[in-house]
Amino acid sequence: MAGQSTLRSWHQLPPEVAEVLRPELPRVAREIIEAIPGEVPQYARRLEGAFGRGLVAGVEEALRQFVDGIGAGGRMSRARVYVDLGRGEMRAGRTLDALLSAYRVGARVAWRRFAAAGEAAQLPPPTLYQLAESIFAYIDELSAKSAEGYALEQSAAAGERSARRQRLVRLLVRDPPADPLDVEEVARAADWPLPPTLAAVAAPEPERARVIPRLPGEVLVGVLDEMVVALVPDPDRPGARAQLKRAVGARGYAALGPTVPWQDAAHSLARARAVLELVADGIVPGRGLLVAQDHVAALLLRSDRRLAQELARSRLAPLDGLTASARARLLETLAAWLEAQGRLQAVAARLHVHPQTVRYRLGTLRERFGDALDDPRGRFELELALRVDGVL
Repeated sequence: MAGQSTLRSWHQLPPEVAEVLRPELPRVAREIIEAIPGEVPQYARRLEGAFGRGLVAGVEEALRQFVDGIGAGGRMSRARVYVDLGRGEMRAGRTLDALLSAYRVGARVAWRRFAAAGEAAQLPPPTLYQLAESIFAYIDELSAKSAEGYALEQSAAAGERSARRQRLVRLLVRDPPADPLDVEEVARAADWPLPPTLAAVAAPEPERARVIPRLPGEVLVGVLDEMVVALVPDPDRPGARAQLKRAVGARGYAALGPTVPWQDAAHSLARARAVLELVADGIVPGRGLLVAQDHVAALLLRSDRRLAQELARSRLAPLDGLTASARARLLETLAAWLEAQGRLQAVAARLHVHPQTVRYRLGTLRERFGDALDDPRGRFELELALRVDGVL
């Protein structure tokens, strides 16, 4: 609707108005450039350099286009200078406020001078009113163009920053490690200070859309091999673990590797990935933030699956030949007995059975396992075997 209103204003101005305004252009441009530093403090000292030259060119181009558009019956060309001015503000790390204020200063000065010229040329009041509406509508359009340029530059900068950070993630978790000097150079380009310590968080790719937006801003995030990888600086600081838990939530899951120097990020990620594999194998429930240090035994056993399975087969061999249901009951009882450190009542409560039932099952276990139940080393190896078997 705004575009239609602007077009209507310019179409309704008689083309001869352009001839009234054109002689005023040099003086109006000069007055606008002189007025801007006094009314827009941010530009008080910056009109001498490249930005100043660009702003002067923008003012002159804006006035020329406006007057030419009136003479052409409302049709106006669309110069890139205003988009480029917006881009320049973003690249300089400034907001658009100062530039838009400068546009408003220009509109006021232009209206004051153009109105005086129109009155001197005896333009009728309705034409002057239409001229005022057209000037401010035109400035609104220039402001929109600069806002567009600002947004385009923001998007480009975000994309470039994201690409640099993705590269930094890949360098940090490379195995064998990348050259530290290369990592430091890319970290500077990515605007991510290398922390003394960090920890890797790994999440399956389906968690990407939900987890990444909820991670703290200082976390370095990338996607590698269909897996979300987040490198958390100073992960042992107060509140860091709670932030990660909130980001992951109760419905999804992610694995947190150990805290390491940044040079060992690949080690932390390897541990986090190994925990995800425990989830895939059904050994660990896929729920919430899974801390690798809480699953050290399972990770140790998984590091040599063949050896772990040999241990399980060997230590649980006394139960061979039983029916599946009988074997499951005895394994469940053995696991509860080991966890309760032999306390009969605790085992019965955990299994929700009568203590006499526990005594009967323990008698069967003693018949089959013999002295292994009383030997510390035997009990340790049985516990490991139960973990491999998925009972513990």
